[in-house]
Parts: sequence; structure tokens; C-alpha cells
Amino acid sequence: MIPFTHKPSRLKVSLQKKELTIGTWLTIPHRSVVEIFGKSGFDWVVIDLEHAPIDIEQTADLIAHIQGNGMQALVRVCKNEEVIIKRVLDAGADGIVVPMIKNKEEAKNAVAHSYYPPRGNRGVGLNRAQHYGEGFESYKKWLNDNVVIIAQIEHIDAIENLDEILSVEGIDGTIIGPYDLSSSMGFPGDYNRPDVKDALQSYITKGNKANKPLGYHVIESDSLFSIEKIQQGYSLIAFSIDFFFLGDRAKSELKKIKELK
Repeated sequence: MIPFTHKPSRLKVSLQKKELTIGTWLTIPHRSVVEIFGKSGFDWVVIDLEHAPIDIEQTADLIAHIQGNGMQALVRVCKNEEVIIKRVLDAGADGIVVPMIKNKEEAKNAVAHSYYPPRGNRGVGLNRAQHYGEGFESYKKWLNDNVVIIAQIEHIDAIENLDEILSVEGIDGTIIGPYDLSSSMGFPGDYNRPDVKDALQSYITKGNKANKPLGYHVIESDSLFSIEKIQQGYSLIAFSIDFFFLGDRAKSELKKIKELK
């Protein structure tokens, strides 16, 4: 029998080198959306389990379809909890985005939930990731070298504790969640306020000091906002969300037609 092997993670290498990668956010759980993203040239896609109505069965199907369309599949889990993390990794996800990491201990927990002992505390299951039992040894090696763990920085406490969060071995990168960051400061959605911008500058300064990649979820579907973040030094860019791509373009083009009246 030919042994199962698992492919190295392109994203893991890019994060280590702080190379630019561009992904996006999936909230509409349909294969057609995944295929459109794949044909558009995205490097990775985040399946959102925190805010989107996507269940674990849909997640497993979407992971396979994302990977089948040449992208890497990340899952934003609903919370920093061992069961959901091991379920999405057992389903074959290339990595996870863990929301609301605010301190070193929470970052360490996210890592522990992702790795088998002795590095972590993840229980062993045999599912798609392990080729249903026939590729467990290959997966175990792949996991140690390739799984991607992204800590979402979306609270002012996380900015203040960023040095400690970045020091945790196994955290491959961080990504700013601008809405929740501004919300934690008392101004939901107002992420252009001077004090919120100061917090973002602190994120950049601390990230560069630690020589870690900077990540940002750019909400707007206009590419100019993502280009601005790239020019500021961000290399892990989540470019908008599926429904914004659809809604913004539809409204913009429809407006042009209606203005002809």
C-alpha cells in the first residue's frame, strides 16, 4: 500500500517569511461561492463559524471544496474551546483563526487544543484529516510542521498584552478584527477614531518589534483599503467578506442604471 502523505502548508511558510498572502471570509456556505473565490485567485479562505449560520457538516464539505479549488482552508472557530478546534482540524482544515484572544494564557490554550500530546492536549480522532485512520502517522508529522494557528486581536486588552501573546510558541500570526477592537473601546464599528488608530499603531509597532507578520481583516470590498494596509506593512490580508463583494457591486452597478432615469 502506498502511504498517505499530507502536503506542506504554503501559508505557514509565507507567515514565517512575512510574505503577502490574500484571503477572504466565507459566510455563505455554498460551493459556488468557494469556486468563485478560487477562480478569483485568493490564497486562502476563512470559514466563519463564529457569526455565520454554518454547521460542522457544512464546514467539512467546505474545507474539502476550498482545498480542491487550490486554496487553503482556515476556520474561524466559534470560541477558544478544545472540542470545536479538534473537530474542524479533524475535518481537514489547514488551520484555525481563534477569536478574542486577549492574553498569553488564552493563546497557549489555543495552541494546546490544536496539537497532540506532549505538545498539546488534543484528543486523537480518525477522520478526513487522518485519511480515516490510514494516514494518521503522516498527519501527525504534518500537524507539527504545518498547522496554522492565527490569534484574532480584537480587544484593547489584546493590544496591551500583545508582546506576551506573540511570545507563545505555536501562534503563527495574528489578525486584527477592527469592529470588535473598536467595540471593546466603547465605539462599535468606529475604527477610524484617533484612539482606535493609536491602538492599531501599537499593534504594528509591537508586531514589528517581535518580527511577526501583521494581519488585518479589511471589511471594505474596495481594493484601495487593502492596498493601504499592505503599504502599512500588513502581510496577512483578509480581503472583505462574500456578502460585501456581492452586495457592494450589485448596489454600485444598479445605482448607475437607476441614475439614467
